[in-house]
Amino acid sequence: MNRLDALFAEGRPLLVGYLCAGDPTPVASPALFQALIDGGADIVEIGVPFSDPGADGPAIQRASERALGAGATLDGALDLARDLDCAKVLFGYLNPFLAYGYERLAERCAEAGIDGVLCVDCPVEEEPEFRAALTARGIHPILLVAPTTPDDRIVALSDNAGGFLYYVSMTGVTGAAFQGDDALVERIRRVRELSGHPVAVGFGIRTPQDAALVARGADAVVVGSAFVRLVEAHGVEAVEPLRALTRSLAEALPRG
Repeated sequence: MNRLDALFAEGRPLLVGYLCAGDPTPVASPALFQALIDGGADIVEIGVPFSDPGADGPAIQRASERALGAGATLDGALDLARDLDCAKVLFGYLNPFLAYGYERLAERCAEAGIDGVLCVDCPVEEEPEFRAALTARGIHPILLVAPTTPDDRIVALSDNAGGFLYYVSMTGVTGAAFQGDDALVERIRRVRELSGHPVAVGFGIRTPQDAALVARGADAVVVGSAFVRLVEAHGVEAVEPLRALTRSLAEALPRG
């Protein structure tokens, strides 16, 4: 069984932690991802650094710039993934994936133990051969749902998705101020009802209180910019701050 399926089958809210591979350097990056795992993250999202990350806010844009400046590559992100013992999602943009080649990328993802791939800027109608290459190797293509996505579109996305749906908690880019309330929880529940898939929620979540609120409706809580800011502040010394924040977020979630 794909590790994502096994984790969601446990029936408890999961914690997903994102970092940009190669930030602040390719050598330092593996220890920072390991800090998320040691702190209690159930799934890690391995961000592929890209020069034009249009869905990401300033914190992750700067992380991509640092990683690229230090020599990070898609191959390096896959090498990093191979050595992490946990459920893993590769997170990136279409341009690098297309340039790499879908079959080649899917094969490398399988070798690296990637469980899912989230391509931020690829609509479900486009590049079906990419999803086919992934699913042929047991890797889930993970799709995005926005607050503005109509019900029939959610159903169509669900028919082509695997693993979970990633629900963007607000319109805009990553790292914006979190806007959590009862209406958000109800919206998440509606997406779950329509999709038949687990729903992970991200964008703006940064505190244990944010995570606990989202977990009232979601199957997983995604934190990214808050971790990336710790790397920006502490560089190679970010291991303990990352571990501590991950632990506090994990402890805020019901554990069954």
